[in-house]
Amino acid sequence: MRIRIGAFKLAKPNPRSSLAFAHDLAAVCVAWGAAFLLRFNFEVPPDFLPVLYLTIGWVVLIHAATFLSFRLYRGIWRYASIHDLKQLLIAVGIAALAVPTAMVLIHPHFLVPRSVYILHPILLAVLMGGSRVAYRAWKARSIGRLGSLDGKPVVVLGAGDAAASLLKDLSASREWRIIGLLDDDATKIGRQIHGATVLGSPGDLPGIVARYGVGDAIIAMPSASHQVRKHLVELCQKSGVRPLTVPSFEDLMGGKIAVSQIRHVELDDLLGRDPVVMDAPGLQALIEGQTVFVTGAGGSIGSELCRQIARFTPGQLILFELSEYALYQIEQEFREQFPHIRIVCVVGDVKNAARVDAVMSSHRPRVVFHAAAYKHVPLMETDNAWEAVRNNVEGTRVVGEAALRHGAERFVLISTDKAVNPTNIMGASKRLAEMVCQELQARGNTRFVLVRFGNVLGSTGSVIPKFHKQIAQGGPITVTHPEITRYFMSIPEASQLVLQASLMGKGGEIFVLDMGEPVRIVDLARDMIRLSGLGEKDIRIVFTGLRVGEKLYEELLADGETTLPTVHPKLRIAKPREQPLNLIRDLDALLTQDRQPSEQETRNVLLRWVTDYRPNWQQENVDSGSDPRSVRSEEEEGNSGGTSMVGGQGR
Repeated sequence: MRIRIGAFKLAKPNPRSSLAFAHDLAAVCVAWGAAFLLRFNFEVPPDFLPVLYLTIGWVVLIHAATFLSFRLYRGIWRYASIHDLKQLLIAVGIAALAVPTAMVLIHPHFLVPRSVYILHPILLAVLMGGSRVAYRAWKARSIGRLGSLDGKPVVVLGAGDAAASLLKDLSASREWRIIGLLDDDATKIGRQIHGATVLGSPGDLPGIVARYGVGDAIIAMPSASHQVRKHLVELCQKSGVRPLTVPSFEDLMGGKIAVSQIRHVELDDLLGRDPVVMDAPGLQALIEGQTVFVTGAGGSIGSELCRQIARFTPGQLILFELSEYALYQIEQEFREQFPHIRIVCVVGDVKNAARVDAVMSSHRPRVVFHAAAYKHVPLMETDNAWEAVRNNVEGTRVVGEAALRHGAERFVLISTDKAVNPTNIMGASKRLAEMVCQELQARGNTRFVLVRFGNVLGSTGSVIPKFHKQIAQGGPITVTHPEITRYFMSIPEASQLVLQASLMGKGGEIFVLDMGEPVRIVDLARDMIRLSGLGEKDIRIVFTGLRVGEKLYEELLADGETTLPTVHPKLRIAKPREQPLNLIRDLDALLTQDRQPSEQETRNVLLRWVTDYRPNWQQENVDSGSDPRSVRSEEEEGNSGGTSMVGGQGR
C-alpha cells in the first residue's frame, strides 16, 4: 500500500518513520505555542488566543507537506548526520516562508504577530534537531562511556583521523571498551577525542596494560610506514597484548572498507611499501572498451592482473587457463565481484598453437598479458626440467607469435628476478623466454614488454603459505639457510606495476620493478611466529640447507647490464646484452620434438643460449677455481655417445 499526499508519494509507512513524523508535527504545535508565549512574555492576551488556536491547524498542515516533500523520514535517527540536519533546516526554512504567505491568503483578518513568524522556526529547529542528536547519542551509548561496559578493554595506538573515525564507529560496540589512546605527539596527551583520553605515548603501553588489564591494542595508523607498524607490533608483543589494525590507507580512501573492520596484523603490514602511483587516464585509454587476453588467469599473479584490469572496464576479458578448477574459481569471483565485465573463460595450454591461434583469431585482443609459467624452482630442477623449458619458452613463443599474427598492440611477459645470472632451470628458461620476446619484437608492430620482479607475498608455492601451515601444525619452521634473502612485494603492487609498465613500454625493454630491500627469510619466519602470538620457544626454526638450484640471494640485473630511470619511481629499464641471431628458428625443432630429453640434455640446451646460466654444479666449480667452460665441455663430451641435442642441432 502506498500513500499519496498531493504531489508527494510515500512508500508503505514504517512504524518508526510514522512515529518520527508524529513527533515532528507535535514539535510544530509546541513551537507555535511557545512562540506566542515568548512574544507576550508568557501572558497571551485573550484577543490572541483564537488566533493561536485557529491557525495552528494550517501551520501543522503546511509543515507536514514540507517535511514529506523533503523526505526527512528516509533517514534513521540513530545515524543522524550533518546532511540530515542540513535537510531539516532547509525544510524548516521553507515552511517558515510558506506559513506567513498562507496566513495572508487564507486568513487575512487574523493578525499573527510578526515576531511569532521569526521565533517559531528557531524553536522548531531546536526541538527537531535536538531530539535527533539526543536520540543518536543515547543509541550510540556515548553519554558517560565509550563502548560497552562488558566489552574487552582495548587501547588505540594513534590519535589522528583514523583513530577518530574508529572511536566514532566503535562507540556503539558491545565487543570493545575503549580505555584510551596513545600517541607520539606530546601536545595531544591529556586531550580527548570523542570522549577517549590520550593517555600517553606508545612507550607507555606496558604500564597501561598492567593498570587496566588491556588484552588488545588497535594500531590506527593506516598510512604509517611499515617500519613504524613493525615497531608497534613488537611493542605490543613485548607488552603481552594482541596487535590488531585497521584497513590499509588505500582501502579506506577507495571506499572498499570501513575503519571499524578491525583485523589481525598481517605480514603485508610489516613488509608494506608506498602505494603505487598509476597513470589511471593512460591505462583507461589503453584498456577501456578493448579486449584483453590473460594467460595463466587462474594463478596468483594472473588472477590479480585480471582484477586490476577490471578497474579500467575492458570491453572483454579473455581468461586463458590450463587448470579447470583455477579457471572456475576466477570465473565465479568475476561473476560476483565484476558482473559488468564481459569475460570469456577458455581452458587451454599455451603450448597448443592451434588452440591459442583460434582464440586470438576469434577475439582479436589489443593487449596480451602472458603470466602462465612453471615457476617452482626445486620441482622444475629435477624430473620436470624439459617441461619447464617447453612451457616457459615454447609457450611464450606460441602466444607471442599469435599476438603478432592477429595484430595485438602490446604483449607483456611476466618474468622473474631468477632470470638474472640464473642457477636453475626455471630462471634460465624464463631468461630464454625473454630472449624469444626480444626477437619477436623485430618482426612486426606488436610491442613486446618484459617485466621482471621477485617474490610476491602469498603467491602459489611461495614460502608464506608454507610457514603458515608449519606454524598451525606447531612447527618447526624450515628455512634453508640462515643468510638466505629474497625480495618481496604484494601481489596487487606487482600487478599494478606490470600494468604501468605495459603502458610505458615502447617495445623490447626489460622493465625491472623496484623491489625495495631484500628480506632475510629467517627474519620473515620470526615475524610470522610473533604475529601468531607465539615465540621461538613455541615454534622452532630449523635450517635444512640450500635446495638444488637455489641461490642465497636474488639479483634483479644481470652482470654487464645497466638500468635507465623512467618517469615512474618504481620502474627502471634494463639494457640487456646483444641477442643471438635466429634464436627462434634454432629452438623450434628442439622444442617441438616428440622425444623426452634428459635433464642434462635440457641443461645443455640452456647453456648454449643463455650464456650467463650457471647450474649449481658449475657454480661450485667456479668457487673452487675451476674453469666453468671446461666443466661444460666435459659434460657435453660425456653425452657424445648418446643423442646430444646440442650436437644434434649442429653446434
